[in-house]
Amino acid sequence: MSSSKSARKANIVTEGLAFGESPRWHDGRLWLCNWGTGEILAVDEGGKSEVMLTVPAVLPYSIDWLPDGRLLVVSGREGLLLRQEADGALVTHADLRGLSKSPWNEIVVDGRGNIYVNGGGPAPAPGEHFGPGTIVLIMPDGTVRQVAEDIAFANGMAVTPDNRTLIVAESHARRLTAFDIGEDGGLSKRRVWADLGNDYPDGICIDAEGCVWYADVPNRHCVRVREGGDKIDGVEVDRGCFACMLGGTDGRTLFLLAAEWRGFENMVSDARTGQVLSIAVSAPGAGWPS
Repeated sequence: MSSSKSARKANIVTEGLAFGESPRWHDGRLWLCNWGTGEILAVDEGGKSEVMLTVPAVLPYSIDWLPDGRLLVVSGREGLLLRQEADGALVTHADLRGLSKSPWNEIVVDGRGNIYVNGGGPAPAPGEHFGPGTIVLIMPDGTVRQVAEDIAFANGMAVTPDNRTLIVAESHARRLTAFDIGEDGGLSKRRVWADLGNDYPDGICIDAEGCVWYADVPNRHCVRVREGGDKIDGVEVDRGCFACMLGGTDGRTLFLLAAEWRGFENMVSDARTGQVLSIAVSAPGAGWPS
């Protein structure tokens, strides 16, 4: 995105959230995690919000769905991947505590039902909030294994429509990193998909033209980038931009989750500066999450 080209502005859909994270377009509404409250919300395009369930987690927690439609919830600090049954009950789908005592963060389920969860990893160094992250794979048969390591603050993940590539935001490395996905779900051929310069990618999503949108908290924007790092579109916000998702009736609405950032120590508070914003874009969403 040329420095001479002004980024566009988005419209507020709803506000008064704590910290919105892990947005997903599902059954005609934007679902999201309202960090700090345990709530999972669904918001329609007119801004009407509904609490779909409350989970026993404060933060981090994130969501996606199995191919059969059952909801999955990463309960990050508890080290559990939960599954919602037809009666609404939450049960343990996978126990990640044996892999790491550090919090788990984001999730994506690909088109084959493979579940990828990131975070975990070794304990952070003294004075640091996060150590090097990992990515683990939970296969449809329940097998759990680590498939990547040394991720520099693992954040948003997305899988391409052909199920062949996983892209992850490495926030502290200021880049998007790609892996080939094998037939067994394993990850290989790690490479830099896009060096983002001075940007810090958080949540991400893929569009039908093969570009990635990434949210950026300190730079208060959401940017569309091609493989290789060419930034071709952007949306400015007036507070930290934590996550993004493509959805809407034709898939061409970019939803942004933003909130004022006051540091990790103040993430859980009575402040309700969180917003859902939206803006029309040219290319619809593609791949996973959707």
